[in-house]
Amino acid sequence: MDYRRARSKGGCYFFTVVTHHRRLILTLPENIARLRKAFSHVRARHPFEIDGMVVLPDHLHCIWRLPENDDDFSTRWRLVKHYFSRAHAGDTGALDISRHSKGEKTVWQRRFWEHLIRDEEDWRHHMDYIHYNPVKHGYVAAPLDWPYSTFSRSMKKGWYPPDWGTKEPDSIRDLVVE
Repeated sequence: MDYRRARSKGGCYFFTVVTHHRRLILTLPENIARLRKAFSHVRARHPFEIDGMVVLPDHLHCIWRLPENDDDFSTRWRLVKHYFSRAHAGDTGALDISRHSKGEKTVWQRRFWEHLIRDEEDWRHHMDYIHYNPVKHGYVAAPLDWPYSTFSRSMKKGWYPPDWGTKEPDSIRDLVVE
């Protein structure tokens, strides 16, 4: 299958990344630590900014801004997934790592979904989607209550009031996200 990805050097992208068979592993404390280390490790070698992010038990959403003259988000995701999957290769208990017939570890779905952010309004809608996601999935009553997102950071920047997201925002009702 030929996957075509929208690419723009220095672009801003929304991503959805899902665990293999939607396994509920990402919000385990040791895996949150692994994920943070994986992102830190990759960002040190292949810089990018994270505008917004939410980690749920079986998937995550985020918005990245790539450096000027760089559109290689695929390498970054490959490395994040790889580093997370092997960060504690000897500690497979929490991850319960098995392998595909091709020898690949089965922690993540093979692909990810990306969307090139078109403008400020598109960015705002995807930021709202990210921060409302834990409420949408029934984990919390308000985004401020979910510990694994950038909502608090965004609120401190003045982008959201503390009570935002106690009801579904109009900005995400028609948003198509994989």
